[in-house]
Amino acid sequence: MSLWDVMVSIFWFMLLAAWFWLLIMIMTDIFRDSEMSGLGKAAWSIFVVLMPWIGVLVYLIARGKSMDDRAAREAARSERAFRKYVQEASVAEPSSISTELASLADLRDRGSISAADYEQAKARVLGTSAPSGQPTPV
Repeated sequence: MSLWDVMVSIFWFMLLAAWFWLLIMIMTDIFRDSEMSGLGKAAWSIFVVLMPWIGVLVYLIARGKSMDDRAAREAARSERAFRKYVQEASVAEPSSISTELASLADLRDRGSISAADYEQAKARVLGTSAPSGQPTPV
C-alpha cells in the first residue's frame, strides 16, 4: 500500500467520521426542538435516516440557522443551571450547620435533651471533640 493510498483512506475515514458527527448533531437538534411537532420530527428523522447525504444537506440548508439558535439557547440554559447549582451547593453547608445547631438549642431549651447531650451533639455537628470529662459518642 503506497503513501497515497493511506492518505486517501485517512481522508475517507475522516469524512465518514465527520458525517456521523453531523448526523448525531442533526438528530439531537430534531428532538431538542420544542417548536416542531411530533409528525415533523418523525418526517425529518425518516428523511435523514433513509436518505442520509441528501437528508443532512437539506436539513442544514432548511434549518441550519435555527439549529445554531437552539444550540445557543441550550448552552445558556445549561450555564444557568450550573451556576444555580453552584450557588445552592456553596450556601447549603453553612446554613445546614447553623440550622442543626439551632435545632439542638431548641431541643435543649425545651428539655428534650440534657445539657451534656447538647454539648456532645454540638461537638459532633461542628466536627470537634466533646468537652473534657464527657464521653464521645460512637
